[in-house]
Amino acid sequence: MLRDIEAGDGPSGLKEATPAPSRQPIVFAVDGTEYAADLYLPGEASRAAIVLVPGLTPRGRDDERLVAFASTLARARFDVLVPDLPRMRALQVTAADAEPIAAGAHWLDERHPSRPLGVAAVSFAVGPAIIALDGTDASRRVDFFLGIGGYYDLRALITYVTTGFYREDGAADWRYRPPKKYGRWVFLLSNAGRIDDLDDRATLLEIASRRLDDPEAPIDDLAATLGPDGTAVYALIINADPERVPALIEALPPEVRTEMDRLDLSRRPLEAVVREAVLIHDRNDRIIPAAESVALARALEPADVHLYVVEGLDHAQVERLGPGDTLDLLDAVYTVLRLRDGALPPA
Repeated sequence: MLRDIEAGDGPSGLKEATPAPSRQPIVFAVDGTEYAADLYLPGEASRAAIVLVPGLTPRGRDDERLVAFASTLARARFDVLVPDLPRMRALQVTAADAEPIAAGAHWLDERHPSRPLGVAAVSFAVGPAIIALDGTDASRRVDFFLGIGGYYDLRALITYVTTGFYREDGAADWRYRPPKKYGRWVFLLSNAGRIDDLDDRATLLEIASRRLDDPEAPIDDLAATLGPDGTAVYALIINADPERVPALIEALPPEVRTEMDRLDLSRRPLEAVVREAVLIHDRNDRIIPAAESVALARALEPADVHLYVVEGLDHAQVERLGPGDTLDLLDAVYTVLRLRDGALPPA
């Protein structure tokens, strides 16, 4: 299974040993609301079901990496539901996406109530996925959570995305690792649409679009036209001093801060949202620091949490693994398969 994840859509032993899964677009309904999704079914009897939430990618559920991962899970005898999340495809993170995720868990559970049920999420999608389990009936239906490269404290994440500074495991001292510039402009893209001033909204969207297309594209001409709300957002984006971030966040328009609060998992009591969790993070992640998964693991207690901080990942996908990392990820795979089979954790 691990080698199949590494292989993507290429050949692997798992592909040779298992029949090809099917993938079909479906529309399912929960409480009168319809949702679009892809349903992957194994070529042999399934043992469990899982909602797989894609991260920020313009191709959404059609992203080739997501399709390959969903196919691996299906070959491992999971029914896999991948919800369509148009806002994620538009590179916008919103707590509203918790609704279709929770609905997907509800629908899968209704199909086979006696089978184990999980939710898996990648990168920024970990936030909406955890929110889906917080305060909904999904929390009592879902047996386990799988998070890859996710976040916990949104303000700490914004600090890293914009400045490159982060704190590790509750330490007071700042550490620095150059962040990928992609995260900064995705944050801008996610929040521009929440500004009431239509001119500022359009300008911020253009700034983000320019820099996503070309990290060195000139934007001073656009920034000079911003009004007060747009300037407040832009000031946070271009800031390089981690100590200034709290004040810059407080100066944001209320609608931006409100959505940030909704997405910030550190502001939620998470002790009872999941029974068991598997969290995997790249130690050298330059989009979301591994300290975020460490903090999330602590917040999910007393759930049984299995945390794997490894090297050899490119944020949320396998790149090149060393022997120790392979052993850790093999343990993660065995844990997921144990959860698939409904086995209790060891005493």
